[in-house]
Amino acid sequence: MEIGELIGTGRTADVWALKDGRVLRRYRDGLSADGEAEVMTHLAEHGYPVPAVWAAERPEDLIMERLGGPTMLDSLLAGTISPAAAGELLAELLRRLHEIPPRAAARAGDRMLHLDLHPDNVLLTAHGPVVIDWSTAAEGEPGLDNAMSAVILAQALHDRPDAAHAVLAPLLRGLPPLTDRHLAQAHARRAANPTLSAEEVARLDDALALIRACAPR
Repeated sequence: MEIGELIGTGRTADVWALKDGRVLRRYRDGLSADGEAEVMTHLAEHGYPVPAVWAAERPEDLIMERLGGPTMLDSLLAGTISPAAAGELLAELLRRLHEIPPRAAARAGDRMLHLDLHPDNVLLTAHGPVVIDWSTAAEGEPGLDNAMSAVILAQALHDRPDAAHAVLAPLLRGLPPLTDRHLAQAHARRAANPTLSAEEVARLDDALALIRACAPR
């Protein structure tokens, strides 16, 4: 495996080009990609849009197909997708995901969850949207997944309420109503995220208030 240029970096991993046209996602700080390839393979078998994936030799590595196209976040910033269309597409991707049976459900009603589905984790390719970064994937209640996406968006846009409403309102219209329990769980999960700064954690209460203000009446 011949590694080429660094083409992306995030809070927990770096993405490198491979000479064979694929990409290598390599986690930092002792994190492991164990299980992620299996999750993505399961989703692909049920028709969900994820990158093709191959096993790697090192536990912190994941080899994936290289996809063309901007992220939804880049498209929002460039004005090539409207906030309303972005919110509607996120809701559609969450609904589709939650139709897929889990690999090993512990409870009736459990489904596959992404738990970090936001505009920077959706690639808008020529063949349609593709969801990336399944490092947080789990099985559980769909309501928590929906709440996580809403909280992440509201947290990121806390100082731009008009932009937040433009994305959040169509997202929330396209999903079942969020419950206080799932919002509280999402709040706790985000607050416990070690990659967030103290400033980001401090925005969480405002994020919940923003979500409630954008929710359908």
